[in-house]
Formats: sequence, structure tokens, C-alpha cells
Amino acid sequence: MQSLLIRPATYEDIVLITAIYAHAVEFGTASFELEPPSQAEMTARMKVLLDGGFPYLVAESDGTVLGYAYAALYRMRPAYRYTLEDSVYVAPNMHGRGIGRMLLDCLVTESERRGFRQMVAVIGDSAQTASIELHRAVGFRISGTLSNVGYKFGRWLDTVLMQRHLGQGALTKP
Repeated sequence: MQSLLIRPATYEDIVLITAIYAHAVEFGTASFELEPPSQAEMTARMKVLLDGGFPYLVAESDGTVLGYAYAALYRMRPAYRYTLEDSVYVAPNMHGRGIGRMLLDCLVTESERRGFRQMVAVIGDSAQTASIELHRAVGFRISGTLSNVGYKFGRWLDTVLMQRHLGQGALTKP
């Protein structure tokens, strides 16, 4: 792998983003979706985030998208408007190479630059130790575990909640 570039995602990236996410849905427990969304659906989801001014990034090497990350509102109610939920996905053949860490570091920085104050990770499956450790390395702390709230691949799955402040966090008013 040559140099890795983290850059804003574009609609031209959606084919590879869709493929990366489809693999995560079909074979993993990071997402609680049961069927991979279509390219049209992934495009529509990207549009909502980009139109809303949220950060959406890709990791690229040699013109190929190897991973992506984005932040979206944690919840839709107005009081949550300064709190984001992050999502990070890396191509299955590229795991363990630091791509997720680079994406998450950049996502945190970009979210702070945009004035957000908290970031929440909603990690599907408490057995996702790589994701938990990635978030811990970027300053997240475990806030709690929701036991057995998802059912996928014939088994019940937990959700681990992690959180970190962005910028001034709750020390000052927005």
C-alpha cells in the first residue's frame, strides 16, 4: 500500500463505500442491518449527511477507497444537536493496518472544527474488541452496555456505548 490519503468523500466513492458496508452487513456484527443497502440507498444516506454539513471521509490509496467514516446526529431531537455518532468501516482485507485509527482521528478533528461537542460510538456486539480498542485509543470511554438488544446470525448481541468530548465538550456553552 502506498501513501494513504484521508479526504472528504464524494459521490464518486459510493460504489466502494457500498461494497465495504455490504461486507460488514453480510459477515459482521458491527452493523445491525440484516440486508446490505443498495447503492441508491447509500447515495441517499450520503446526501443527507453532506447536505446537513456533517463530516464524511474516505481513506484512499492508489485511487482506491480502503475505508470510510462519517458522523451523524446521535439523535434527532433538538437538544442533541451538538452530539454526533461516529461510524467507521474499513475494507475487510485492510483491517489491522491503522486505517480505522486515521479515519477516526480525522473525523474527531473535523467534528470539533464544525463546533460539535460530544461524540458517541454505538458499537454493535460487545465482542467487537478491535472497535472498542480503536475508540479507546482515540479518547473514548465506555459509558455502558445495552445487553441483548440486537438479534443477528442466530444470536443476541449487545451494544457498547462509548463517548468522548469534542473541543470544549460541556465545559462551556456552545
